[in-house]
Amino acid sequence: MKFSPLFALFILSSSLLLAADSPKGGSKYLPWNGSETVAAYAKRVGLDPTLTLDLGGNVKWEGVLVPAGTFVMGSPAGEAKTEKESAVEKQHKVTITQPFYIGKLELTQAQYQKVMGENPSTTKGDDLPLHNVSWQNAQDFCDKLAKQIGRDVQLPTEAQWEYACRAGTTTAYYNGTQISDLDKIAWYGANSDHKIHPGGQKLPNAWGLYDMLGNAREFVRDLYSDSPQEDAVDPTGPKEGDPKNHVVRGGAYTANAAGALNCRAATHRPTEALMMNGFRFIVPVR
Repeated sequence: MKFSPLFALFILSSSLLLAADSPKGGSKYLPWNGSETVAAYAKRVGLDPTLTLDLGGNVKWEGVLVPAGTFVMGSPAGEAKTEKESAVEKQHKVTITQPFYIGKLELTQAQYQKVMGENPSTTKGDDLPLHNVSWQNAQDFCDKLAKQIGRDVQLPTEAQWEYACRAGTTTAYYNGTQISDLDKIAWYGANSDHKIHPGGQKLPNAWGLYDMLGNAREFVRDLYSDSPQEDAVDPTGPKEGDPKNHVVRGGAYTANAAGALNCRAATHRPTEALMMNGFRFIVPVR
């Protein structure tokens, strides 16, 4: 059967439009459109906007859906404190092909205690963020919880963490660029009274995540490297490196943000003082 040139052009145009709207990287999920709410995205792709896990003993965990999508990771010129830091945080395009659920709050001491049977935090409080843990502690928690609930549980990759933190924004903080903006969303050196605080007391980002830039620093899955990163799809960090040196992200209640901008969304740090380090985990969609 022969088609007219006009009909053939219509078929080609339709195919190109479908290709433009198709997920990248083999994912069955369409990407975030850049403006819709998490609830609207969840409805569009047929997922729940939140996930609640029962850890036992009436201790629950709530995760928020993070859409698939593409973003610019890293720091623009002038945002990092030093030239070396700026080079490590070179801006590059990253695509996240799979949606995932990430903790609405940093993991609490009650949640860690329920799963692991211990609480290594130095400042005790059930609703306080877990801290004073190593990367291996975090990984062991994920492994044990995964077996307990019969679902995959992971630390986020560095790219997943920054994508979730930014929530579609490009500024140093996910609500602006000024220290007055940081005051509204994070506990850091100037407002924390040198102590860690219960999660959720400051404002969340656009996707409903709290304390991403202050309170406890957060371990991610990647090994640390000071080499600039390149454009990537679902990056997982260096294949080799010091197993005791993983990336930590986010701000800390001890951070001097005014002098170092070290609570900003792109801050990429090696493992440092364990006392201020905690984590939040992700659960991939099924």
